[in-house]
Amino acid sequence: MNGRRIGAALAAAALCLAALAGCAQEKPQATDMGGDLLAAIQAKGEITVALEGTWAPWGYHDGQGRLVGYDVEVAQAIAEKLGVEVNFVEGEWNSLLAGLASGRYDIIVNSVDIDEDRQEKYDFSIPYAYNRTAVIVREDDDSIQSMEDLKGKKTANTLDSTYAAVAKGYGAEVTGVDDFIQTIELLTTGRIDATLNAEVSYYDYMAQHPDAGVKIACLDPEATQAAIPMRKGEETAALREAIDKALAGLAEEGVLTELSVKYFGIDLSQEG
Repeated sequence: MNGRRIGAALAAAALCLAALAGCAQEKPQATDMGGDLLAAIQAKGEITVALEGTWAPWGYHDGQGRLVGYDVEVAQAIAEKLGVEVNFVEGEWNSLLAGLASGRYDIIVNSVDIDEDRQEKYDFSIPYAYNRTAVIVREDDDSIQSMEDLKGKKTANTLDSTYAAVAKGYGAEVTGVDDFIQTIELLTTGRIDATLNAEVSYYDYMAQHPDAGVKIACLDPEATQAAIPMRKGEETAALREAIDKALAGLAEEGVLTELSVKYFGIDLSQEG
């Protein structure tokens, strides 16, 4: 190869390397920002939010196939406060927290209840919704009148959910399922005695399926707090602070109340 060809090849290689470097700068990772996840998100212009997408009215697909729901609009409102767009990623509940820990998602907005085990592994935002847990049974079953009556009963929930933990805490035998629809099928066919879920999710389901043949047997006297989990560590400190500020602003502006009433018919954004 003569000198001119060598020179041209080197110049072309230099241009390719420059182009690759430019592409790498288009979507910086948290490590490129000194470990600041908020800075990386804002530089990229996008926050990746995980949710199930099958849990009405929190997050689900409407008749036109659009992803809608309380959690969906809360996530979009937070993103607007942060000055970025939302990239929603849907998955089964049991995979969401694992995906968060591995860095696949930035946050989860899926009405995740705060509990001690999760707080050891993840950082949480301030609460943005307060839930009451309902024990749902077949409408002809009067064997459960209180939470204590769950002892020895067969229930079904996603295994890593707060509802499964509550059921186990009261002595129930819990079967793992993928979603609420599957749980209701197990209940109505008599393969389980009860299931636990958000009171508002029950009423939303009954509005769509008035002949489902199920009812609320009792309510857990303690409300749970739904918040937004993210990875622990200094890299998420600024993001957590920004999300807390965004949620506080949305509460003060009445946006959380408006969205709650829109999807639930009641205000779940206020405690009590």
